[in-house]
Amino acid sequence: MNKNAIASHKEEVPYSAGRRLISLLVDLKSLVKGIVLIANALPVLTGFWLAIYFTGSSITEHWSAFWLTMIGSTFVMAGALVLNNWYEVDLDKEMKRTQARPTVTGNFSLKAVLTMGIAFSIIGFILLFFTNFEVVLYTFIGWFTYVILYTMWMKRKYTLNTVMGSISGAVTPLIGWAAVAPSYHFVPLVLALLLFIWQMPHTFAIAMRRHDEYKAAGVAMLPVVRGFEFTKRQIIIYVACLLPLPFFLMSLGTVFVVVATILNVLWVLLSVGGFFTNSDIKWARAQFLYSVNYVAILFVLMIIVTLPGIRS
Repeated sequence: MNKNAIASHKEEVPYSAGRRLISLLVDLKSLVKGIVLIANALPVLTGFWLAIYFTGSSITEHWSAFWLTMIGSTFVMAGALVLNNWYEVDLDKEMKRTQARPTVTGNFSLKAVLTMGIAFSIIGFILLFFTNFEVVLYTFIGWFTYVILYTMWMKRKYTLNTVMGSISGAVTPLIGWAAVAPSYHFVPLVLALLLFIWQMPHTFAIAMRRHDEYKAAGVAMLPVVRGFEFTKRQIIIYVACLLPLPFFLMSLGTVFVVVATILNVLWVLLSVGGFFTNSDIKWARAQFLYSVNYVAILFVLMIIVTLPGIRS
């Protein structure tokens, strides 16, 4: 081998290794559904933060509980999402948006994915057992409803799968709050209700955007079974149910209530616009984007408006 060939070979090795590492990270992000995982971790953080605020506690008092709760719950949620990928590989093969997942491409064997999902879940629960029973209970409810009741039982058969999936997401602020204090406080219960209601129009919008794919895969999503017009009416009903909720959170201050109310009114107007649109798919995409930004803005805003009242 001449010098030029040796030099070329040396350059290719780290390049190939780097590409493999990037590919591995992309596959892992796909398995844990990175954006979904972050979206579920945010309410846990907000729940914890607001519990500190309303109980008058300091962050340093609960520093270890914070890390155990955030890391543990994130591992459990990641495990649930990985198990969802493992179980739905046959559906993912039929849907264009999921055909690049490593379970479909074969980059990860199904046995490896199953092992990973179980391992993540167990690691998460082990960490949470060092917090308190209530944190473990809410986390288990979220895991069980998503993996067993939603993924393995309802999703393929019943349009009410969306309701079950919404329960798993609704417990997230309760997890964070319970790490600091008992969660029978009014605020975390309202946050759980908000998330439950929010997830319905959010998921309906996704199902409308991916109507043809869900239909081809035989998944009983509402737009597939009942059509777009019925789904639009359901979206309006659920979005309208969000309107009074900011007024139950007056303790977060006027700024929060005003911003949340404006966001709710705008969402109602956007939802009504669905009956006057020329493209249901474009409208559904706008609904989806609005819903994602809506929940992110609200839960980040809850932290911002309470910053002055937090003791370090």
